Amino acid sequence: MSRRLLLGLLLIVSSAGAQVPGADRVQAVTLENGMRIILWPDRDIPNVALYNWVRVGSRNEVPGITGLAHFFEHMMFNGTSTSAPGDFDKILEANGARNNAYTSSDVTVYQDWFPSASMQTVFELEADRLRNLSFDPKIIESERGVVHSERRLGVDDSHFGRLQEQVQATAFLAHPYGIPTIGWPSDIESWSLDDLKTFYKTYYAPNNVTMVLVGDFDPKTVIELARKNFESIAPQPEPEPIRTKEPEQTGERRVSIVAEAQTPLLQFAYHGIAGADPRKPALELLARILTDGDASRLHRVLVEEQKLAISADSYIEAGFDPGIVWFMLSLPAGGDLARAEAVFGSQIDKVISSGVTEMELDRARNQALADFWRGLTTINGKAQALGTYAVLQGGHERLFDAPKAYERVTREDIQKVATELLKPTNRTVGILSAASGASSGEEG
Repeated sequence: MSRRLLLGLLLIVSSAGAQVPGADRVQAVTLENGMRIILWPDRDIPNVALYNWVRVGSRNEVPGITGLAHFFEHMMFNGTSTSAPGDFDKILEANGARNNAYTSSDVTVYQDWFPSASMQTVFELEADRLRNLSFDPKIIESERGVVHSERRLGVDDSHFGRLQEQVQATAFLAHPYGIPTIGWPSDIESWSLDDLKTFYKTYYAPNNVTMVLVGDFDPKTVIELARKNFESIAPQPEPEPIRTKEPEQTGERRVSIVAEAQTPLLQFAYHGIAGADPRKPALELLARILTDGDASRLHRVLVEEQKLAISADSYIEAGFDPGIVWFMLSLPAGGDLARAEAVFGSQIDKVISSGVTEMELDRARNQALADFWRGLTTINGKAQALGTYAVLQGGHERLFDAPKAYERVTREDIQKVATELLKPTNRTVGILSAASGASSGEEG
């Protein structure tokens, strides 16, 4: 082991219980209309990262209007009653700024990165689209076509995406997490103008928004600008809460797709936890022990030793309500799906019956801490983390205790969360196999 690598590992381990610096600089205020503003000054560079978290995703949709949350991610860039389509991007670019957005099952997040001197302009633009969004029928139809194309590319023409959508819809019998974020095709075709206006008024209200800013600014000045630009936007009644809770799954479910594909796929969807659940650090470390890197259990056994898979991955969905813990295997052409599934199951059973080693726990904790600290080296990473904790994980204060939360995880915690969540009766298994005689096709 090189001296530099050894020093890096020692720094990671020694920082496990460190308090994240900056907690004393974070300020949170709520405007009179209910809009929440969270500020974290960081003067390293004269720039600002702004994340505008709107608490709406596919979780808030019902049959007939699925996909609307994602659709508004597009519409919010397409003009207001005071500005033409495209002006938002043009004005930001002229001020040295960039932007993006994304939608999930729980939230829609709008991101701006800009020089500190452009703060007033950015606030004016953000307030304008929160107050005055345009509903031009031509723009609506144009964006409807764009969303259709995204669905074809990401789901209909993707073996991986098509299987995952079917597994997700099968895993949830009652909760709207079973709705795909992109929406169902017939709903994309049939959204009405009234549907859009009602959705915008309900969810794009200031009291349903949390704005996070990190960067080079004076908090007092930013709060004054926020009051000036946003406080006059009228609040709306709180959106209807999601009352449906997914019933406990008591038996394995299975989805099977046959396709013209070279690469067979296996997906395992276990019902998991919500973002604020105190078990989240243990579950994250468990996932790393199983799939993070060449030394992880599933990669070592399935990919390197038995050559049953060409990749083994996982990720955790943890939002307002309990989501899914995903495991995905991609197999080589002609791969043995039954054998790969059996070996996967045996590895999960070993964790449940025998737990994990101290070495595996240390390795996973070091990986988690390295990624955590790396994420906080930029104002963008800070804004993403601060907003995630504030909106989805029980409060922004938890961000500053995250290293200690990882340090507190024990081998017993990991075995317990595996026993509680990774049992066969709690999962949906998705299989995509090659059609007989298939010799070419997408690899998922």
